[in-house]
Formats: sequence, structure tokens, C-alpha cells
Amino acid sequence: MSRKLFDGEVWVHYGQIYVESGGQHLDLQESFAGQRNGLLGAAERGGLFLITGLHTGEVGFTVELHEQAPPVDDTWEEIVEASYQPLGDVELVCWGGEGSWPLDLDGFEYRARYHAVRMDEANDLDTRAADEPLVDRYLLQFWPAPPAPDRVLKQSSENAAYWHSTVGS
Repeated sequence: MSRKLFDGEVWVHYGQIYVESGGQHLDLQESFAGQRNGLLGAAERGGLFLITGLHTGEVGFTVELHEQAPPVDDTWEEIVEASYQPLGDVELVCWGGEGSWPLDLDGFEYRARYHAVRMDEANDLDTRAADEPLVDRYLLQFWPAPPAPDRVLKQSSENAAYWHSTVGS
């Protein structure tokens, strides 16, 4: 059984969006320190630093909560996982605090799986005007799970390859 916590369009800037709890603000290098993947930074306790292909504009974004690990949906071009534990109230937050949406997550330990599609096209576009169609889409799934190392399940785009090789370990 799953439940949607958010489904819509979110504003990104500098190709970033965050899951924050406990009022913290995340740092790129600290969020990815020691990780293998470069799309879902979970090294800072209580936060997730999410990379998008689009630099500036709205992207499609969905957040789901599952009771257990959902099957891997191989139709997504990029799929990464990391562990996450909230420090308090959880929000999906735009760069610079330009928008936020509460996420109904308790203080449990979770596994987070981040999916992306069309990152290269969005990166090439750079900035999406409000009257242009959506390019890249993202899905962030959570389920209760003990901590485990982050991992890359699927990598297809040059943009994701760049981030995997640039940040982290």
C-alpha cells in the first residue's frame, strides 16, 4: 500500500530541491560526503539534497510513502537510493525557501528511492519558461527500513553520470 504525500510541479533553481526537517539548511558537499550517488544527498542527518536536470523552472515531482520497499520501476532513466531519518517536521523545500510543502513522515528510519527522467533534455534547456511543457520529472519514494549505504540502481543520462562522479566520495 502506498500514499501520495505530494504530486505536482515544484520550482527548482540551481538544479536543486530539498527534503528538510528540524529547520536545517543543507550544504551540497556535506550532503553528498562519502556517498556513491550524486543525485540524492543523504549524508547530513535529517535532510535530503536532490539534484535535477533543469537549472531553473518547474519540474514534475511526486513523493510517495510505502509500507515496504516498492518494486523497482525500470521505466525511469535514473534510480538511486539512500537512507533517511527525519529530525522533526519534514518539508519538501525549494531553493532559497521560495516554496515548501509538508511531508507526513514520522521519525522512523526510512529508505528513500529517487527517480528521474529526461535529465539531459532538461539540462540542455537550462531554464523552463512557465508557458513551456514540462521536461524532467521526479519521483521520491519512502518506506521504513534500517540504515544502509546509498546506491545507484540505474544511470542512463550524461547529467546523472556527471553528478555521480563529481560529488560524494
